[in-house]
Amino acid sequence: MDDKRNIVLFVLLSALILIGWTFLSDRFLPTANPPATKVVDGKSVPLPKPQADPTADSPAAIRNREVVLKETPRIAIETPRLKGSLNLKGARIDDLVLTQHTESIAKDSPPIRLLSPAGSPDAYFAEFGWTGDGLAAPNKDTLWTASGSRLAPGAPLTLRWDNGKGQVFEIVLSVDDGYLFTARQRVANRAGGAVAARPYSLVSRATASRDPDSWTSHVGPLGVFNGKADYDTDYKDLAVGARQPHATTGGWLGFGDKYWLTALIPDQGASAEAAFTHGRSGSFQADLQGPVTLINPGRAVATETRFFAGAKEIDLLEHYQNDLGITEFERAIDWGWFGVFMAPIFKLLRWLYAAIGNFGLAIICLTMIVRALMFPIANKQFKSMAAMRVLQPKMKALQERYKDDKPKLQQEMLKLYQEEKVNPMAGCLPILIQIPIFYALYKTLMVAVEMRHKPFVLWIKDLSAPDPLTPVNLFGYLDFTPPSFLALGVLPILLGVTMWLQFKLNPPQADPVQQQVFGIMPWVLMFVMAPFAAGLQLYWTVNNILTIIQQKWLYSRHPGMKAATAPVPETK
Repeated sequence: MDDKRNIVLFVLLSALILIGWTFLSDRFLPTANPPATKVVDGKSVPLPKPQADPTADSPAAIRNREVVLKETPRIAIETPRLKGSLNLKGARIDDLVLTQHTESIAKDSPPIRLLSPAGSPDAYFAEFGWTGDGLAAPNKDTLWTASGSRLAPGAPLTLRWDNGKGQVFEIVLSVDDGYLFTARQRVANRAGGAVAARPYSLVSRATASRDPDSWTSHVGPLGVFNGKADYDTDYKDLAVGARQPHATTGGWLGFGDKYWLTALIPDQGASAEAAFTHGRSGSFQADLQGPVTLINPGRAVATETRFFAGAKEIDLLEHYQNDLGITEFERAIDWGWFGVFMAPIFKLLRWLYAAIGNFGLAIICLTMIVRALMFPIANKQFKSMAAMRVLQPKMKALQERYKDDKPKLQQEMLKLYQEEKVNPMAGCLPILIQIPIFYALYKTLMVAVEMRHKPFVLWIKDLSAPDPLTPVNLFGYLDFTPPSFLALGVLPILLGVTMWLQFKLNPPQADPVQQQVFGIMPWVLMFVMAPFAAGLQLYWTVNNILTIIQQKWLYSRHPGMKAATAPVPETK
């Protein structure tokens, strides 16, 4: 009766996992990027991005944005990674696309649009300026004059505006070959009296990011204040009309999407007032304000702010952090708890990809390297399991003898382990080691823009998205898209089959309930893993295959492992 009850409870728990996983995973463990392809009539067809990035263009946005762009004079921005324009009205950087990153894997896919001008859908821009009591400072309607017609690496640009009351404002803008702008703001006082001025810079976005913010990967307002990264503020935490200040020395602040970032970076040795605000119009703003400075007649003051607008490419973030001294800039990527494991896993995977040229083969090589490094531990595990199997009859006898005396049973079991020199926990070590490695690969596939849209072979065009080929719709021949938890791709099916074969290779369990649980678990995990990234499914499937090969070899060396556990003699 107890065995039947346990089986019923396990089946109910499995059903709960399958039904509840979809609802819980989006919040606590997002499974993968949106599908990059759809299989139609057996062929893989690229999909437009189903939930477009808040900065991505749609046909309507392109038309409206072009109208807005024509309303103001502009200076072209051209770098190896960026293309767009600078708005001379208001001195705003408000038109940028990322030339090396596209919206989808389609050949004609447009580049990711990061910034758009005010007045267009999903407006997103940076602005630099001055404030001050009694000071005729420039504002959003100020029309600046430019020293050239183009802003590019090695070709800085000077914006100038004279307020007609004795103060001349300048912004010297430069950009590198990455994603970093430098704005040197200067105001000269040519009037007869002193004036007080305060520099500011801001990033404004009309809407919150459409990328999901989850327990494992932060999306939204973020920054480093006084040397400490802050992932605690979400869009919903910013009250309408309220201002959330952060007094800081150095650091940075801005808005992070899953792969993209805008950030304002003050002088790293100076104090600044940083803040996030949520406007009554619904827009969000991150801003920096320097100290108020009294400018005497004939004097000038200057301040320098950097502005990052681009993809969170790890090499660039590390370069800006290490070479330019931007405090904890690589923390723009929320690696989470296992960051110490993720950095070497990511670097090894990227090196393998550079050497091989195929991301899927790089994952397979990574799996083989991990298994090779863990082989001595796995060998010890199998020896321990073999020894534990030999002890099964003795352990069962002790359990029968002392079934009413738990403290005595524990004492006798410990004595048995010591006499036989067996460690019952040795078999858990490989599993414990695999957990951070598996999670590190999961995070790498989820948050590293370098892994976005990387293909493998045949129908798998994006390893950061789920496997699109599923027999549920007859491999695309039926015009039906199953829900994610039922869309069993070929890879998750192979994962379930290889895990089932792995368990079949194991000797039968002494407890029939445990044996039934092990028999059902591969098929439960097959459904659980279906919505995850194909790269993660590939890793697990290859890992299972290597485990099967390793098991067969180790069983040949430890034949006692395959023997069924002898029944425990009945006590009279």
